[in-house]
Amino acid sequence: MSTRERVRRARAVAAGSGGIIDVMIPGSPEPERGFVLAVLAQGADPAEELAEVEELARTAGVVPVGRLVQHRSRPAPRTYVGKGKIEELRRLFEAESVLVDGELDPAQQRYLEDAIGARVIDRTQLILDIFAQHAVSAEGKLQVELAQLEYNLPRMRGMWQHLERLGGGLGTRGPGESQLETDRRIARRRVSLLKERLKGLERQRATRRKERSRAQTPTVALAGYTNVGKSTLLNRLTGATASVENRLFETLDPTTRAFEHEGRRYLLTDTVGFIRRLPHQLVEGFASTLEETLVAEMILHVADASAGDDQIDAMVRAVEEVLSEIGVSDLPTELVLNKIDRVGEIGRLRLASRFPGAPQVSAQTGEGLEELKSRVAERLAGRLETVRLLVPYDEGRCLSELYALGAPIEEREDTPDGVLVRARLPRGELRRFAPFLVSEARRETA
Repeated sequence: MSTRERVRRARAVAAGSGGIIDVMIPGSPEPERGFVLAVLAQGADPAEELAEVEELARTAGVVPVGRLVQHRSRPAPRTYVGKGKIEELRRLFEAESVLVDGELDPAQQRYLEDAIGARVIDRTQLILDIFAQHAVSAEGKLQVELAQLEYNLPRMRGMWQHLERLGGGLGTRGPGESQLETDRRIARRRVSLLKERLKGLERQRATRRKERSRAQTPTVALAGYTNVGKSTLLNRLTGATASVENRLFETLDPTTRAFEHEGRRYLLTDTVGFIRRLPHQLVEGFASTLEETLVAEMILHVADASAGDDQIDAMVRAVEEVLSEIGVSDLPTELVLNKIDRVGEIGRLRLASRFPGAPQVSAQTGEGLEELKSRVAERLAGRLETVRLLVPYDEGRCLSELYALGAPIEEREDTPDGVLVRARLPRGELRRFAPFLVSEARRETA
């Protein structure tokens, strides 16, 4: 399937299954061309502001061939840009689609399509196309379909205009209107079904998290702007094989792997990357993916150290806004400056001054990763307390449970009364092993 065929898909509601189906439009194997349209604030730099939407377009398989910007405080309510800009767009437009760096309401989208005579794709739809291309797991595909349906429902008006003209006299409805209502009912039914399926998967994930919680294994979530190297960092720290292609939103499904440091086991979860102005439908649609950040005990906020100062600040702000939106801004967070191998000595000193204490690492070369592991262990050390346990030989099951926790065993000695162990236990587990506590630890617990 060619790139052009993949990106030139007309969505239609499948009357039989009630889902969204892809209707292939045969075309040239050449990539589709897109013309970028945006409304920016006064004084905003178009090159800087539109770099992200142009990269999104390339990720979706569309080549940006031009751009048109109108500087105004807010988009026009009905037309998005002024009528003068519409005329200018008509003169400049030589592409297959218009890519709008903003979220259009259905009326604005219809107006632009009628005025230009070409497909108009807003930022949300563009991101949904990328998500659809990258979703791998069953849950990821369900999330994409749900977000697409909820996006398309208010835009279904007009899909059957050629049939509406067949209606009778006053007060009657043509078969097109009846078909539209039928499709909307089917789509809403499908939305309800998808939400039920996702709830079932959410319950399964909650069960897995409960098992991890019983094992008291600390969980660390990787969060950050898309394409800053989170998956590469996960692979380097844990030996995983997550996809690390240089594309936006390469990771959609949460991936959890383990690493060890000084005998202690930690779980590391990679989550979907963030961008500026991440559409609310996607935050809600991928709530189950972002939920893995909610249940973590610590967040590693990964940033691209090789980006410019203003770009780093913008990316860090965008991630902090999304973390605040999903309710995890109060979790312990460690900013990690990745891709430090691309930064010179002077740049490293400047970063150290701007972000004091932030670990500077390279997931590509491995530089700084041992220090990062130590930092994670140090931040989570408050969860552990050093205790001495005397486990009788006939209570071997308890010793097995101790090792199953992954708790650091600092000393072990076989004595006539049993196995004497000095270990660091999670505070939540002290009651469970209370009968075997000895020395000062027993008196403190009592």
